[in-house]
Amino acid sequence: MTTNGNSANGTKKDPVLVVVQLSGGNDFMNTLIPYTAGMYYDNRPLVGIPEDKSLPINDTLAFHPSAAPLKSMFEDGKVAIVQGIGYPNASRSHFRSMDIWHTCEPEIIATEGWLAKVIKQFDPNSANPLTGVSFGRGLPRAMAAPGVIATSVDDLDNYGLMTSIEADQRRAEDLAIFKRMYTPAIGSGLVMDYFSDTGQSVLSGADLIKVAPQRYTSTVEYGNNPIAKSLRDVARVHTAELGTRIFYTQHGGYDHHAQEVPSHARLLAELTGAISDFWQDLREHDAADNVSMLVFTEFGRRIKDNGSGTDHGSGGGAFIIGDNVDGGLYAEYPSLAQADWERGEDLAHTFDFRGVYGTMLQQHLNVDPEPIVGGVYEQLHPYKETVNA
Repeated sequence: MTTNGNSANGTKKDPVLVVVQLSGGNDFMNTLIPYTAGMYYDNRPLVGIPEDKSLPINDTLAFHPSAAPLKSMFEDGKVAIVQGIGYPNASRSHFRSMDIWHTCEPEIIATEGWLAKVIKQFDPNSANPLTGVSFGRGLPRAMAAPGVIATSVDDLDNYGLMTSIEADQRRAEDLAIFKRMYTPAIGSGLVMDYFSDTGQSVLSGADLIKVAPQRYTSTVEYGNNPIAKSLRDVARVHTAELGTRIFYTQHGGYDHHAQEVPSHARLLAELTGAISDFWQDLREHDAADNVSMLVFTEFGRRIKDNGSGTDHGSGGGAFIIGDNVDGGLYAEYPSLAQADWERGEDLAHTFDFRGVYGTMLQQHLNVDPEPIVGGVYEQLHPYKETVNA
């Protein structure tokens, strides 16, 4: 089948991808809970979610009680849950694991982000600096590559109002953030290369993007938190029809070594509420049919709690969301049998993240995934209708 949503004048809309990064390592086992498994409660006496508070979706799995908006979207058939996502010999380092997710290179230090390669295909001559837009401070490595222009936006409302001095200062701050984020993973040499090439362009779309807030009206009231603000900004730019094909947002704070119970509940409430509001907003603007969202994190958490939280693990989960999504459970939930635990303490991954990327690249964006993800990987089939790649 071939499709993309048709606009009012009958022409096809270009497919759009929205990526939501959960930074710190979201606890997938407490997001999608094996709520009838005794081993879950045996190993999580502190952070385990009581069975009577969980939100069941079948006889074995339940959403965290704070993820009710996502459960509602799942029941509407709009959410594909990718279980057990990861990669072999997973790194427990935030820097290295996130770098692997951003570049699809587990063995070497790469110089090109996976989404930067997509942006380059969509806009080979960098004619539109808004082809790729990231909301939040510091351009993500996924969107960075020598010669590729992507726009990084912190405060959309004031973005186009900065003086040249303020813009230069903001650029310097963004580059400092970029250096701090990525030097531990890729070294100062490559970071400096980015500074001279990619980093200097992160503000290039300021004059173009400032029209987005002026064009936007909505009845949706987003929450007062960073991910809600970022997704509202995505909606504002997307509905302004400025040619953006790749959006990137980040929601931080998921590194729950301590105080996980209250912190994770708050973050999941913020995240799932913002996602629900975002899709309601897009539908209100008749702008949802060509959009697909990927929600991912760099790794899961360990099976056993540590008395206050959970430590870095593997075998995480991801979500593919959209009106063209055939909702349900995809891949396999990692085995709970102790003999199958990775490193004797982690959920083992059951599906390679590069296969998820490949699925979205080929079936949604109509892009050949092999040169972007570095090989051929098994794909999922989460879309009701797909484009021909």
